[in-house]
Amino acid sequence: MQIEHEDGESKGRYVTRIGDGPEAELTYSKLGSSGMIIDHTGVPDEYRGDGVGLALVTRAVEDARAAGRKITPLCPFAAAQFRRHPEWADVLA
Repeated sequence: MQIEHEDGESKGRYVTRIGDGPEAELTYSKLGSSGMIIDHTGVPDEYRGDGVGLALVTRAVEDARAAGRKITPLCPFAAAQFRRHPEWADVLA
C-alpha cells in the first residue's frame, strides 16, 4: 500500500487509495516544530477491516519518530491505536 504525505505550513495529511477506489486519509495539525495533533482518520467503508487506518497511523508514528516529534491523538481511531500499541509511547505527547 502506497501512502502519500502532503505537508503544509500548519496542517498535513497522509492519503492512500486502493486501485481506483476512494481516498483514505489521516489529517493532522502541527504544534510548532516538535508536535502534531492527529485530528481525523477517514477510511471508506469498502476498506474497513483491511488495515488501512492502522497503516495510516503507523506511517504518521514512523515519520514523527524520525523527526523527533510528539503526537497528540485527538481522533478516536488514532487514540485507540495508541492504546493498542504501547511500543509507540515514545512519540505520544
